[in-house]
Amino acid sequence: MATDPGTLEDRTPQAGSVSLTTRAREGDERAREELLAGVHRLALRYARARLGTYPAAAELAADVAQEVCMAVLTALPAYDDRGAPFEAFVYRIAAHKVADAQRAHARGPVTTDVHDEAWPRELVGSAEDDVLAADEASRVRDVLSSLSEKHQEVLILRVAVGLSARETAEVIGSTPGAVRVLQHRALAALRDRWEAG
Repeated sequence: MATDPGTLEDRTPQAGSVSLTTRAREGDERAREELLAGVHRLALRYARARLGTYPAAAELAADVAQEVCMAVLTALPAYDDRGAPFEAFVYRIAAHKVADAQRAHARGPVTTDVHDEAWPRELVGSAEDDVLAADEASRVRDVLSSLSEKHQEVLILRVAVGLSARETAEVIGSTPGAVRVLQHRALAALRDRWEAG
């Protein structure tokens, strides 16, 4: 049985109910809004995880999430539930949109994040806090990028996006057991490299 796309929202399939995707495809406006809200959350988490090192990453990730929503909305009438989780369908679109954003960034001008001087000081933090946070974030990215692509992808899908082992397996074309092993090895490698650094 296919995973109910409602799991984007609450991760609990509702037995006997018509799937959120089916209701959205049939024109149920509330179902479409609920589905797109879940798609946006999933796409935003994924885009933030993949684009976190880019200048203006928050805005770039938000743009990618919006593009994913538009692509899902466009593809929804032709979507064919073949037993794979709906999240896998969304992930494939998100992966393409992130790759597009990375290519566009490589070709385009570089922007920088700017703190608005009008923000209250307690929201901005001290310059020392900003430097320490940026240094630790940079170290995390360096350690994460030292992993194989497969390990990185499993960690992003499991931790940042929040997919289950079964859903991740569907996305990467593996088994839930293999995903758990990959995740365990990736986390062990991260821990070892973090402690060594």
